[in-house]
Amino acid sequence: MASTDADVIDALVGITPGSALDALRARRPEARAHAQATYRALFAPQALGDVTAHERFAVGTFVAGLHGATAIAAAYAKRLAESGAAAALRDAVDAAIKEATTHGPYGRYPAGPLSGEDTAGPVYRVGAATREALGARLAAAFEHTHMLVFHPRDAAPPSLQALLDAGWSTTDIVTLSQIVAFLSFQIRVVIGLRTLAGRP
Repeated sequence: MASTDADVIDALVGITPGSALDALRARRPEARAHAQATYRALFAPQALGDVTAHERFAVGTFVAGLHGATAIAAAYAKRLAESGAAAALRDAVDAAIKEATTHGPYGRYPAGPLSGEDTAGPVYRVGAATREALGARLAAAFEHTHMLVFHPRDAAPPSLQALLDAGWSTTDIVTLSQIVAFLSFQIRVVIGLRTLAGRP
């Protein structure tokens, strides 16, 4: 993944200046600029606040891994390493992805005509060894992230309380949710552009 000074989506797709995909993205300059500005705000803000760079890139790696976007996960894992994260943390993120991988979405609708589409599925709990390596904050963040990715209809106050109990402030939780939402958007854009380019 390129530095935050270069367009991250271009780097993830492999778009070069003057190429057909570069021209395609140039048709939506505001969308291109906003996507890059959002990446910078979430992963290289002027002030990190209480959400560390390690946590930001660990969550980014985990989200991409849950989506099966292996190339994007590898790019965020590289940034996690560049942020100075210990090898034990990087290994724990990989272990968490393997533990948490599933299919979805799952969840229940309120009683009514959509209830027929209810789908039961696993609720992820970080394994003991992985939890020890991640620490309480990231373990809670990963469990909440899994809920957002695979159980979007089931998010409820107890999930948020678990984050608060692990030391995430309400502001931190907003940042975490923004990272998850941005990664989901970024992954869809990258996969779409790579498909147009005829790349896997």
